[in-house]
Amino acid sequence: MAHDRCVESPATADDVRSALAELANRANAVDLHQYFKAYEGGYGAGDVFLGLRVPVTRSVVKRFRGLGYEEIDKLLDDAEHEHRLAGLLLLVEASRRDPEGAAERYLAAVRRGRVNNWDLVDASAGDILGGWLYDRDRSVLDELAASPDLWERRVAVLATYGFIKRGDPTTTLVLAERLLGDREDLIHKAVGWMLREVETRISADVLRRFLDTHAARMPRTMLSYAIEHFTPEERARYRSLR
Repeated sequence: MAHDRCVESPATADDVRSALAELANRANAVDLHQYFKAYEGGYGAGDVFLGLRVPVTRSVVKRFRGLGYEEIDKLLDDAEHEHRLAGLLLLVEASRRDPEGAAERYLAAVRRGRVNNWDLVDASAGDILGGWLYDRDRSVLDELAASPDLWERRVAVLATYGFIKRGDPTTTLVLAERLLGDREDLIHKAVGWMLREVETRISADVLRRFLDTHAARMPRTMLSYAIEHFTPEERARYRSLR
């Protein structure tokens, strides 16, 4: 386990909480509660919001770069959504100095259910895990992709964004095939998004080869996200395969 030796900020989790609380917005909190489906039966059921938009939270986080891992962990274990987002953004920042230590903290948070909405996953997985695992054993992503937990599966998919940005689509394609039968729309969207990034950042032909084999089995949303940048004629052709 990496240690806090590379992190020198004297700030605390309470300092971050206080800074976020100063910007809380009750009206926005109501909107975010609905937007992130925090109501009973929603995928974010039970989540609590201060009412901060993501750019606002990011602006606060900039003031606390270098926060120690133990203090970050306290934020990640908070009930408030924006506290957890702040903790994750601070882990992203820490991963640039200490990739292994940040990744270990991140995986621990994922496994105890603290990275538990799509924006939290999307703001963190590609930078933290995608950066650390690029030239390492990626089997942890296989484990996460096989999890019954929606958010662990989304973490697995979004982690591959870090590989795509470096020109490697292999893990994205493997996980995309594995998750074709997933029942969750948020996984369909994540997989389709990453496939579209393969087309945008690496090669349209790589995506076409995947679609030629798998389009007939792809959920509608997944396929629609993947082919968004294709011509109308090509989109129609792939949709006709379903």
